[in-house]
Amino acid sequence: MTTPQWLSIVTLFGMMALFIWGRFRYDVTAIIALLAALALGIVKPKDAFSGFSDDIVIIVASALVMSAAMQRSGLIEQALGLIGRRVRRVRSQLLVLTAAVGVSSAFVKNVGALAMLMPAAFQMAKKNNASPSVFLMPMSFASLLGGLMTLVGTSPNIIVSRVREEMTGKPFGMFDYLPTGLGLLVAGLIFLRFGYRLLPRERRATATLGDALDISDYVTEATIPDSSPAIGERVRDFLDRHERVVGLTGLIRAEMRTVPSANLLLHGGDTLILVGEPDALERVIAGDGLMLEGEQREPPKGREGDETGVLEAVIGAGSVLVGQTAGRMRLQERYGVNLIAVARAGERLTSQLGQIKLESGDVIVFQGPLGLLPDRLRDLGVLPLAERSLRLGGAGRSWLPLVVLTLAMTATATGMVPVAVAFFAAAGIVMASGALPLRDAYEAVEWPILIMLGALIPVSDSLRTTGASDVLATGLAHVAATLPPWGAVALILVVAMAVTPFLNNAATVLVMAPIAAVFAKDLGYRPDAFLIATAIGAGCDFLTPIGHQCNTLVFGPGGYRFGDYARLGAPLSLLVLLLGTPLILWVWPI
Repeated sequence: MTTPQWLSIVTLFGMMALFIWGRFRYDVTAIIALLAALALGIVKPKDAFSGFSDDIVIIVASALVMSAAMQRSGLIEQALGLIGRRVRRVRSQLLVLTAAVGVSSAFVKNVGALAMLMPAAFQMAKKNNASPSVFLMPMSFASLLGGLMTLVGTSPNIIVSRVREEMTGKPFGMFDYLPTGLGLLVAGLIFLRFGYRLLPRERRATATLGDALDISDYVTEATIPDSSPAIGERVRDFLDRHERVVGLTGLIRAEMRTVPSANLLLHGGDTLILVGEPDALERVIAGDGLMLEGEQREPPKGREGDETGVLEAVIGAGSVLVGQTAGRMRLQERYGVNLIAVARAGERLTSQLGQIKLESGDVIVFQGPLGLLPDRLRDLGVLPLAERSLRLGGAGRSWLPLVVLTLAMTATATGMVPVAVAFFAAAGIVMASGALPLRDAYEAVEWPILIMLGALIPVSDSLRTTGASDVLATGLAHVAATLPPWGAVALILVVAMAVTPFLNNAATVLVMAPIAAVFAKDLGYRPDAFLIATAIGAGCDFLTPIGHQCNTLVFGPGGYRFGDYARLGAPLSLLVLLLGTPLILWVWPI
């Protein structure tokens, strides 16, 4: 081998060692690898930042924005809620949850789809007096399988599409991944339906801050607008439709407060005093289009361009709010914030929001300019609860993100416009329309992922320019020379699955896809099957809680231990290998 080839391979293995060591975050590791490649001369200075102009970066960022818009719309949660009411058995609920998160992950970033449906898993577990661990890890694995079905389902699919375009002049289409991805998802759902028994049943999550404070019921006020589906419903029917996840402790009509009877008809303009858990209140308010109490007043004014948001906080012992009511404090006039919800540990509040006498330890939700809220909290002597999140407020235009996403996917599937252009336009539309606030859009973009992609693209390309990928692929080809075609595909699938627990899945594909393409060429095969095998292997990390964000997300809430992932993940990995290999060859003959 030549010196540049040796240097490229050393850089590759050094990068992998840093990923495995875990001392630096993956984007910092990618930056170190790029700097090393520049210092060694295997990446030219003029090519150092070429990765940031690559279509992959635009597609991934735009897909993350669209994912956040779909998550905010609440459509998937509403659909799951309709189904969940009719399903009572744990195994059937598990199938519904895993299927929902799997299908959602084809169109929404898999970690977003998982986070969106985790509250439903907790609710179902609570109703059945079961541990959430029964649902959470299977849901995480289903989200990984679901991401294999479309081009935008996961970043490895986008990367192998680009490699194919470089090799053949034609990228993979939006639904080219569907036959293999759908087959693996269905098989995985069947396995998880029965295989969840491999998980220890005694797993319980550690207590959260919310558990320690015993925060169960917030009280808030919401007004019924003229367009709400709640108009004309009896109170009993309104509560039944929402599965009684919230309580209605009071109703204000024409400035008169009453205790609502079960048969009282709801009218437009009625103000409801609702109590319940934060997630339940949010679903009811968003689902029926109710106007939250803070939205009825003029929003507090902050600096120009400062967005209005909400923040959850706990009242300290020395707070000026202790012993006061929100009405008496005139919070908007004096401090520029609105009080929109209150919760008290171990007690269910029933008074009108502005008349509740606040106490030390009460958890409150303020609405105000996000740039102003931290200062106002200090002035009032309250402490922000950064460990918990609360999104009480309007849910945006629920149908617009779905319509825009459908149009974008149709445009790319039919070849009318390139994927990057279609999804960039879709992201721009949901942001410009207000369906996704700008702040939420920028928070949805995982900048470390984009930095990693931009830095690693020229590093991985150095394997090609120096010829190192040819050397590695030829070595693999010698190993596979005596193997049948299915053995060669299985070899690439196994290597990708073995590497991805230690690298980010996108990094795995950036390294493996060029090698797999040359590997196929050396063996005289078409590259498609090997590229698909690389994408599947990189997307199927079922063995550790650290290889993929989805697995990490459920680690604490499920109360799992490190070895629990292999107990359920190893048989699932074997299933993917045994079923995925013939499925790939059937769809993509070599």
